[in-house]
Amino acid sequence: MSIVKCTHCHLEFDEKVMITEPENPDLYFCCNGCQGVYHLLKDDGLDSFYDKVGNNTLSQPIAVGDDSSSFDMDSFKTRYIKTTNDGFSSIDLIIEGIHCAACIWLNEKVLGQTDGIIEANINFTNNKAKIIWDEDTIKLSQIIDKIRSIGYNAYPYDKTESEQKATAKNRDYFLRMSIAIFGSMNIMMIGVAKYSGFFMGMSEDMLHLVHFAEFLFSTPVLFYSGWIFFRGAYYGLKNKIINMDFLVSSGATLTYIYSLYVLFGGEGNSYFDSVAMIITFVLVGKYLEVIGKKNAVDTMDKIKSQLPLEATIIKDGGKTVVPIDQVEVGDIIELKSGEKASVDGEVISGNSSFDESSLTGESLPIAKSIGDKIYSGTINNTNVIRYKALKNYANSTLNNIVELLEDALNSKPKIENTTNELSKYFSISILTIALLSFLGWYFYNGNFENALIIGISVIVIACPCALALATPIASLVGISWLSKEGLLFKEAKFIETFANATTVVFDKTGTITKGKLEVINSTIKDLSKDKLNILYSLTDSSTHPVSIAIKKYLQEHYEDLEQFELSNIEQIPAIGLKAVYNDDTIFGGRGDDDSEFTTYKFMINDNILATFELQDSIKEDAKDVINYLKEQNIEVIMCSGDNDKIVQKVACEVGIDNYYSKMTPLDKANFVSELKNQNKTVVMVGDGINDALALSRSDISIAMGNGADIAIAVSDVVILNNNIKGLQKSFYISKRTYKFIKQNLLISLIYNMITIPVAVAGYVIPLVAALSMSISSLLVVTNSMRIKQKKLEI
Repeated sequence: MSIVKCTHCHLEFDEKVMITEPENPDLYFCCNGCQGVYHLLKDDGLDSFYDKVGNNTLSQPIAVGDDSSSFDMDSFKTRYIKTTNDGFSSIDLIIEGIHCAACIWLNEKVLGQTDGIIEANINFTNNKAKIIWDEDTIKLSQIIDKIRSIGYNAYPYDKTESEQKATAKNRDYFLRMSIAIFGSMNIMMIGVAKYSGFFMGMSEDMLHLVHFAEFLFSTPVLFYSGWIFFRGAYYGLKNKIINMDFLVSSGATLTYIYSLYVLFGGEGNSYFDSVAMIITFVLVGKYLEVIGKKNAVDTMDKIKSQLPLEATIIKDGGKTVVPIDQVEVGDIIELKSGEKASVDGEVISGNSSFDESSLTGESLPIAKSIGDKIYSGTINNTNVIRYKALKNYANSTLNNIVELLEDALNSKPKIENTTNELSKYFSISILTIALLSFLGWYFYNGNFENALIIGISVIVIACPCALALATPIASLVGISWLSKEGLLFKEAKFIETFANATTVVFDKTGTITKGKLEVINSTIKDLSKDKLNILYSLTDSSTHPVSIAIKKYLQEHYEDLEQFELSNIEQIPAIGLKAVYNDDTIFGGRGDDDSEFTTYKFMINDNILATFELQDSIKEDAKDVINYLKEQNIEVIMCSGDNDKIVQKVACEVGIDNYYSKMTPLDKANFVSELKNQNKTVVMVGDGINDALALSRSDISIAMGNGADIAIAVSDVVILNNNIKGLQKSFYISKRTYKFIKQNLLISLIYNMITIPVAVAGYVIPLVAALSMSISSLLVVTNSMRIKQKKLEI
């Protein structure tokens, strides 16, 4: 059997099944799509694309069932298309199928050479394309067809208002932090000369010049970068709360005012450097919180894209295409092969198989006939059917999931942070101590300047930089470590949740198991070489996971397999595949329904010649991870939609005592809610869209890297390498990081217990107070760096 590469996608296949061209004997194509794309690029002078790709493999051209004319509908234009200042049309699209820089180059080249397209830019990090075009020259549907013609697909990107706000806030924080860091770095360099002058001597004029330079750099840091603290302090006071923002802003402002007094002729030393450092240190911590909050970018986009924009309604003997929001209960809808159901309903005519992976995460097609329920967002795989709408768009399954997930993402409760609780009382206490210190010293010696210096020293020395940095710096170190292990934590706060978790709930398929069927038992009677090749040819005629698994099994166990040309190939929904060869009736498909395994039988003229049992194998480290969780006194539960026998078998193999079968997505979500009502901290691990609701209701949700995009989008943690061992690493690193967070808080507390009384006693000037404050922050940072010193041996 000779193996060759497809000239376009570089995937390897048997030479006998490849499409060839007599005039070009060196060209091989695995499908008509690859052949068409190759010649399209060749004719347009874009064949240098293959030089950029090199030996890398490409995805085969994406099969698209949707009619591109829907992109020209008025309802679509109103929702997604904007008009530029120049009067051109603009849209953001997600391009499917992009996997390397060469793909970006190809799409931009093809679109850039198309008449009527003004601009086409694609972001490789998220595959978003911004396209601007002239409606008078080209329609959007033609642009979509152009993208599809080169083997990719596109759907609209809906930038929600919440994402726009999150992006704007992120950008604002970053700008303020950048200016603060710039100002602080310059003041630190100036400070070298200033402090050197204290010991080596410096003229009054030079010292005044240094103070003025520090003033110039610290002023924008305080009033621009530090504006968020003034604003936070204002709203805190408005709600009768003395918060950390008030302490930061008041300490920095009093220090700034006193420094101005020195700058304009007063006796003493300026502390503009302390002003800048106070704002910068705390602002860095705040920025880390902000970037964490923007974790749900594109969360809803993929779900919403699964809904079609229109439906074909049968009315008065004719067909009418209407937007999905105009579909009413009782309408008769026609659904062709490859189309998506727009609303929930019931089949009234025809039979077919449906891909419900958008809801269940399972790839096996589901047979539908008269009386069966149809769910919105699911895809009709084979025959034309008609069904009656039982719900309108607003109340259909997929839209309800979208709304529930949006509510869950927006209303997920925040973890109570020990630092914030402590700082609330800490701020009030420090201000009170500072005020009493000022009054006490003023009435004791009548020296206003001395009393003011002591009051400021108390505020500055106790300014909660160390307290503010205790959590975010340690979290940043932990997040960095986790990312190097292929573990994506979308917010740093989930480290604490992991450390305090009491219960882990697993989905089965793709989480504990590999999500790939494998043949475990086979009974093959004395098959002749021809009959074995017939079986091989039959499995090769289907893309069903069972057929793929058996084809792989045959390739691994038999040599010199040949492709026979079968005729009258017929897909029987949810049953199997039927064909004819040399007047013999061939069948391969579902076997014993009562078995604990997936079964497949091969028949010729109703005689069973071979049977196969298949199962989804357990991930290698699953049992070790389960044992680790049990050793940590964490409750382990498995929830699955599969039947009792399969779920029980998997649970027994990995050592899970608590397991539940035949659970719907809503059952899983309600189960997680019940656990939380029992005051348990719940970690949910899943990989399918059917897990999305349960994931959103858990305290922390984890998705496997090869899972459904939606499950990954709504999750808090993604195990990028799909290795379940990543869960164990997440627990280990999180627990260690959280231990150091508590150490940092203890350092901050001890520091304040020692330094505040010294400052109140008048033994500390603001300069020393600022230095002490910096040292406390340095201690916290240094301690946080120790998190990664212990080698991870998992």
